[in-house]
Amino acid sequence: MTSFSLIATAAMGLESVVADEVRRLGYDCQVENGKVTFEGDALAICRANLWLRAADRVKLKVGEFRATTFEELFEQTKALPWADYLPKDAEFPVIGKSVKSTLFSVSDCQAIVKKAIVESLKERYRLSWFPETGPLYRIEVALHKDIATLTIDASGAGLHKRGYRVRQGEAPLRETLAAALVLLTNWTPDRPFVDPFCGSGTIAIEAALIGQNIAPGFNRDFVSEQWPWIGERAWERARQEVEDMARYDEPLDICGIDLDPRMVDMARANAAEAGLADLISFQTGRAEQFRTDKSYGVIVSNPPYGERLGERREVEALYRATSAVPFPPWIRGRCTS
Repeated sequence: MTSFSLIATAAMGLESVVADEVRRLGYDCQVENGKVTFEGDALAICRANLWLRAADRVKLKVGEFRATTFEELFEQTKALPWADYLPKDAEFPVIGKSVKSTLFSVSDCQAIVKKAIVESLKERYRLSWFPETGPLYRIEVALHKDIATLTIDASGAGLHKRGYRVRQGEAPLRETLAAALVLLTNWTPDRPFVDPFCGSGTIAIEAALIGQNIAPGFNRDFVSEQWPWIGERAWERARQEVEDMARYDEPLDICGIDLDPRMVDMARANAAEAGLADLISFQTGRAEQFRTDKSYGVIVSNPPYGERLGERREVEALYRATSAVPFPPWIRGRCTS
């Protein structure tokens, strides 16, 4: 079994949430700013893409080294085992970033890394030209304080692209952040769950996916599904695990409320696309008029702010009215503003 160094990237502040998810998948990990690193086999790449709710991407780390000159960057990049990952027809664009490093020209670093990879592949495959017509391997060279990290993106579209959002309003909340908010509450599916500013329904939908243990990536594809060295068998096994572990019969009490009937319609359409239309109740109403006699539950919401703010006087009045709502003592809340 070949083991790989893997990275799950995360928004700042959500690293611990992602680390908990990685550990629940059965992998030891280390937490750094903006990322969680762990070791795993090809199946781990599939599982991480399918199951991580709060991570932005899954990347495969090919190498890491110190580089303060272009020659060092070229030679150490060339020395990495690129042919172990890239087939002869691989499409391998190179992107980059540089923070507090001697090599600050990102475009030059990208060009040098591309050239070094080509030279490495030439030596292994005994070819002088590569058509780049095959599977996509997006390579990133990231320099931070003169340490170069070379990775290959194993996700493709960001992991927030769940595949169920067919409609959205202004400044929609990312699915990864919505999931993180739910996970931070330690909500369990036997408790009521309410989002009184539901918008297009993202928080409520993510809660339903968590409540029934449905993998967030169940309804989408990943770029690494085309990588021949992972193979169809690993992806088939990972997707079968997703099906086996889902609790489709788990009853849920999830409610989303929004003042705008158009947003409620959007939320219902998105929930239907996710296959959760029968599990979430979306209603048109005012947050400050919310009342319940249910016992022991959680409120999570993303109230109006920024682009969604509107007139300052209106929002101040809304916040005052909402804060005066006589929520029952069991309610535990969390919001993003």
